[in-house]
Amino acid sequence: MKVLVTGASGVLGSAIYKAFQSAGYTVCGLAHSRSTVELKQLDLLNEDATKKLFNEFSPDWVIHCAAERRPDVAEKDPEGARRLNASVPAQLAVLSRDQGFTLIYISTDYVFDGTSPPYAPNAETTPLQLYGQSKRDGENAVRHVDGAKSIVLRVPVLYGPAPSNSDSAVNILLDIVKDQSKTYKMDHYASRFPTNVEDIASFLVRLSALDTTNIPPILHYSGEEKFTKYEICEIFGRVLDLKIDHIIADSSAPTGAGATTRPKDCQLDTRETKQLLEGDLRCSSFEAWWKRHLSERRLSA
Repeated sequence: MKVLVTGASGVLGSAIYKAFQSAGYTVCGLAHSRSTVELKQLDLLNEDATKKLFNEFSPDWVIHCAAERRPDVAEKDPEGARRLNASVPAQLAVLSRDQGFTLIYISTDYVFDGTSPPYAPNAETTPLQLYGQSKRDGENAVRHVDGAKSIVLRVPVLYGPAPSNSDSAVNILLDIVKDQSKTYKMDHYASRFPTNVEDIASFLVRLSALDTTNIPPILHYSGEEKFTKYEICEIFGRVLDLKIDHIIADSSAPTGAGATTRPKDCQLDTRETKQLLEGDLRCSSFEAWWKRHLSERRLSA
């Protein structure tokens, strides 16, 4: 089986790329601005170049991780976010129809408004901000191309091994906990369900062994532990043995000029995914994973 991963230089894409390689699959990883000797450079907005590369590699599965994942950036460049998060998936769905591969579109819990969790895969999507709207539009694009074989996989906020902590909205909180030179106001309003990218990658490898006709068109995968960003900082403080007196909990909803609206609680209902995998998502314990990961980094430094 041949697997192509877009956004393979990102936190999620790199974990998926490595997991399929380790499982013995033939894998092609794509990157745009962070291509390497191993990862092929491709601008997915270039339709001709994309079609040519896909034809040459002839994948069985395409896992589409490339996206504008930052809500604040999406608000500043709405057209750019729509092109990457909606137009490109539509283009890949057409290629799925024409070339016969299965397209896995990575989406987000932010397609929901956060007012009535947990959300089932078939729940109505009512995104609050442009980022969620663009990802919802991407979902619709891949699902509505007749003849395309597509699966939407929604995931929440992600963490895991990363080239830079700034690549993850969770990992970056490590730097804030360490930086005790100034005061930070930290969200203690919205609930998050941080999910490990290595767990998602392992899940996709297991999914690839199933008959695709038995896989629902929309799947949810999520960690089950619930934290605010402030509570994540508390955990990092314990793991690093640092006080977090410089971090002030903010329990108010984000408001005011320049504040990107974020939902309060977008918990994803994963019961259908559990049934597909015979009841076991194999999600990491958040605090235990970070203790192990940071210990291994110290030992290898």
